[in-house]
Amino acid sequence: MARRTYTCPLRWSDMDAFGHVNNVNFLRYLEQARIDFTLSGAGKTTQRTFPEVSVVARHEVDYLRPLVYRAEPVTVETWLTDLGEKSFTVAYEIKDTPGVAGAGNTVYARAATVMVPYDLSEARPRRLTAEERAVLTDYLEDQPVAV
Repeated sequence: MARRTYTCPLRWSDMDAFGHVNNVNFLRYLEQARIDFTLSGAGKTTQRTFPEVSVVARHEVDYLRPLVYRAEPVTVETWLTDLGEKSFTVAYEIKDTPGVAGAGNTVYARAATVMVPYDLSEARPRRLTAEERAVLTDYLEDQPVAV
């Protein structure tokens, strides 16, 4: 079981009128980490065995602490909590980046996204292939994210 780690820079424009990163930007951070996870082939292979086209069916986010803009990036850890025949659930933690000056052990958000593989030519959802499931299985953890 493995987790993919994505280092995500913060942008000045991510801040809202209350002086912290706006909640909609957390979804952008999750998207960036999920795309990194997808384009990496889930880190296992250079072959295109990861679902190339998948759509978001559902998001759940727990915002745990306010994230104030800073020059240091955050880390988004990504793993799977469910792997079905027609969907998979990506779990995330957005937290301080280890080793960055001034960073603690703060977790700012925990989230989960249900993804569905999609057939563009048929314009409908499809089943995961055996090859896709093999790649994704290495990222499956028994412990679901607390959302």
